[in-house]
Amino acid sequence: MSGTHTGLNDPHGLIEADLPLDREFHKGLVKAVLGWTGNPGLPPADLHQIALLLTGAASTVAADVRRAADLLPEDHAARALADIVLEEADRRLSVPLEGTARCAQGHARLVRALYERLDRVTSVAPQTVTTP
Repeated sequence: MSGTHTGLNDPHGLIEADLPLDREFHKGLVKAVLGWTGNPGLPPADLHQIALLLTGAASTVAADVRRAADLLPEDHAARALADIVLEEADRRLSVPLEGTARCAQGHARLVRALYERLDRVTSVAPQTVTTP
């Protein structure tokens, strides 16, 4: 059946909470994408796919950051910083993807920042949150 697909409705992110990302894979992809100097010579469709993959990772890591930050008191500095990073992530993830190296690198930087924030928040959270 070409041209058809089935969508998954998970408005509360319950499925992604149980599906950890392959962090090492994403770290390697982020490192590779941020290592590009100039035009990497990839077709726009490939750059779009890379950005799409990084977008999915960013969305899932952002959900992990939110869950970890929610364990902290509202006036905790790590929670306040997490909120700032999450607001920036929401803003950047709401922009349509482009098949450009600049777009892919922007999403790679976002994934890196979200993993850094996740590590910081989980290191001070009263309960440990499983990080992928």
